[in-house]
Amino acid sequence: MQYEAVIGLEVHAQLLTESKIFCSCSTQFGAEPNTQVCPICLGMPGVLPVLNKKAVEYTIKTGLAMNCRIATYSRFARKNYFYPDLPKGYQISQYELPLCEDGYLEIIVDGEKKKIRIKRIHLEEDAGKNIHDPAGYSFVDFNRTGVPLIEIVSEPDIRSPKEASLYMKKLRTILRYLGVCDGNLEQGSLRCDANVSVRPIGSTEFGVKTEIKNINSFKFVEKALDYEIKRQIKLLQRGEKIIQETRLWDSQTGTTQSMRSKEEAHDYRYFPEPDLVPVVVSEEWIEKIKREMPELPDQKFERFIRDYGLPQYDAEILTEERALAEWFEEAVKLGGKPKEVSNWIMVELLRLLNEENKDISDCPLKPIQLVELIDLINKGTINRNTAKEVFEEMFKTGKKAEDIVKEKGLTQISDDSVIIEAIKEVMEKNPKEVERLKNGEEKLIGFFVGQVMKITKGKANPKLVNELLFKLLRE
Repeated sequence: MQYEAVIGLEVHAQLLTESKIFCSCSTQFGAEPNTQVCPICLGMPGVLPVLNKKAVEYTIKTGLAMNCRIATYSRFARKNYFYPDLPKGYQISQYELPLCEDGYLEIIVDGEKKKIRIKRIHLEEDAGKNIHDPAGYSFVDFNRTGVPLIEIVSEPDIRSPKEASLYMKKLRTILRYLGVCDGNLEQGSLRCDANVSVRPIGSTEFGVKTEIKNINSFKFVEKALDYEIKRQIKLLQRGEKIIQETRLWDSQTGTTQSMRSKEEAHDYRYFPEPDLVPVVVSEEWIEKIKREMPELPDQKFERFIRDYGLPQYDAEILTEERALAEWFEEAVKLGGKPKEVSNWIMVELLRLLNEENKDISDCPLKPIQLVELIDLINKGTINRNTAKEVFEEMFKTGKKAEDIVKEKGLTQISDDSVIIEAIKEVMEKNPKEVERLKNGEEKLIGFFVGQVMKITKGKANPKLVNELLFKLLRE
């Protein structure tokens, strides 16, 4: 029997507010443990929470970007459970009345668009962080307690680990475009729980699902789901039952491990939060937020194809990060041809950024510098191979292309006599290859051009080398 996977993701994203959701403590990452806390986020008796308006605004903005219906009336609830990093013994979240519902986003799977429905986006407070010492001790850092968090819950529309990874990447791109979350997976500001079941292909009924908790990388999302799908299929093929349970992904062993069964699952005993009034969102506020929304990735993607004539692949890469898209557009505005600028970004710039583990926002190279380099190629001052060398030097030093070319004496040789002399030298050294070329072995052209470039230290004009090579052969 053939099976298919049914997957839904619950993605948690920390909001980029300066202060926490119910108090004025800083949300800055990396501070000394328990230095960004106060009686409110530590859950001391008698304290009262005050809702951060910016956190509500960021949630609405996210909901609009994901085509959700924004609730004009929503309410917070207490989610009761005991855990060492939850100082109050409950988490303030939203339950039956979330801020955003019934949305969707689209991903591109093998060149085709696929819509993934979003059930809800609700606002809540984050918990603290348990730190386990190898010596056997455990510590709690409450700095993260009370950081505003949104939970984005998808419908079970995802059918493969690859789709799950693409969906999560798309979410991260949108959140970063909006400026509401930095999307840093390593620091835990974006993480997800995955619900997965399998069923016979053609069936409309859902199988028994398991939940995989706290996955914090795109690679692990794919690996964890792939393992869990195979595990469930093997159980069914052996005639065994799947237990509804929560499991953890172990990246060391590449397996999921049982954490708790359905019988041990929490009954959160939700009830309305008595210390907070309901959240009333006016239509005017929603309209104001709509007017302030940036151009989103999908809109930018379509525009790059339409206005710049870029292939779908180029547009997809360039619009993954807002800062990268802006870098590209700035270069085009300064005179660079769109496809040429795109090629340099995708082949050379992204490679160098990746090698140095840098983000485009940390790029030492400015768009004007690339445009000036392209201009030198078009003028015939340098050839494309030399331009790559110059580009790397520009990236490392921040110098202008023209200055590097002068300093290193990289100006392209376009003098016929110099190139002819180099060609003759190559021909004299390789008489057999000359005869083979004359007899029709055209693949040897590359060999001769390469040898001439070697003699001229890569500075000869390749187009001129080709022309003069054929001229000498005819003679």
